[in-house]
Amino acid sequence: MDIHYTEPQQQFRREVEAFLAERLPAPIARKVLLGKRLAKADMQAWHAILAARGWLANSWPAELGGTGWDPIQKHIFDEACAAAGAPRIVPFGVNMVAPVIIRFGTQAQKDFYLPRILSGEHWWCQGYSEPGAGSDLANLKTRAVREGDHYIVNGQKTWTTLGQYANWIFCLVRTDAQAQPQRGISFLLIDMATPGITVRPIITLDGEHEVNEVFFDNVRVPVANLVGEENQGWTCAKYLLTHERTGLAGIGTSKAALRQLKKVAAQAQSGGKPLLEDPLFRAQVADVEMQLRAIEVSTLRICAAASNGGVPGSESSILKVKGTEIRQAISHLLRKAIGPYALPLVEEEMVLNDEQPLYMEDSAPLASEYFNLRKLSIFGGSNEIQKNIVTKMILEL
Repeated sequence: MDIHYTEPQQQFRREVEAFLAERLPAPIARKVLLGKRLAKADMQAWHAILAARGWLANSWPAELGGTGWDPIQKHIFDEACAAAGAPRIVPFGVNMVAPVIIRFGTQAQKDFYLPRILSGEHWWCQGYSEPGAGSDLANLKTRAVREGDHYIVNGQKTWTTLGQYANWIFCLVRTDAQAQPQRGISFLLIDMATPGITVRPIITLDGEHEVNEVFFDNVRVPVANLVGEENQGWTCAKYLLTHERTGLAGIGTSKAALRQLKKVAAQAQSGGKPLLEDPLFRAQVADVEMQLRAIEVSTLRICAAASNGGVPGSESSILKVKGTEIRQAISHLLRKAIGPYALPLVEEEMVLNDEQPLYMEDSAPLASEYFNLRKLSIFGGSNEIQKNIVTKMILEL
């Protein structure tokens, strides 16, 4: 594999960078770069800007409203967006449920849901995890019993990210209690306005309302909202998670964070010298940079294979494990470099303030970010589970 970008790929990067310079709103970019809280309107605005340019659904086929980009172009786009301070695209509609609908859905489902995901009319959230069924997802207990042309859904989902904004949720539900765990699960699309749905906030350790509990009490869901076959939802779930885990490597985000770490460490003092000149700290930075470079090359290799018709398999688990560990390591070093200026859980510092002191440009609120990033090694399938997947793949070779 040639790991160097071709001239057309370099030209594509320049096109993306020019677009970001022209269309990415400066206040939104500043919030992202300073680690400030993004409002729902900020996320919707960036969604609309990308949709208008035709660059929102970069994992969809062009004939369905996607970009038609190959995996290398997607990688370049994600890296350029992270460097510019673009918000992460809210993934649940565009990058999670949409690929499942495209792969397993009926034509009627594609015609109804895909345009509304692109337009932003539908804001989706994910109904996978439950109390007692997170990493052991096949142990889920939410039931869906068929009555005529509806399912009656009862149960609870938890850690539902941005569920307070969502008007649709895709759920794994148990439709056959007697079957083996993975065989009795179905994939349902549920309108959040349906009677019987209750959303309750969970305030996380960093003081933010990012996740929620969602309760279903005799919720009637049309059978037409079933994706794929009844009791075959595990196939949809695995397909979705494979794509999610590949994206969780977060190469562009980690590279942007590493640049910030080097900048901060060059200014911070240790024994009268810049912290970056401390041999121990410098070795820690070098170690995480080498790991990041290695995972970037691995990502490009997997992207190249996918460009030639390959499909990410257990490789996505490797990317998920190493990518999330690297991102956590960088946040740990940043917090160490800034020390008391990491601003632990100060509510007013989560809001953009044009009058804050200059030192805040690099210190904004890293303690909050550090706590929040602990989740990376858990969601999308915990890293321990991913290591089991990789081990199984090796032993079966």
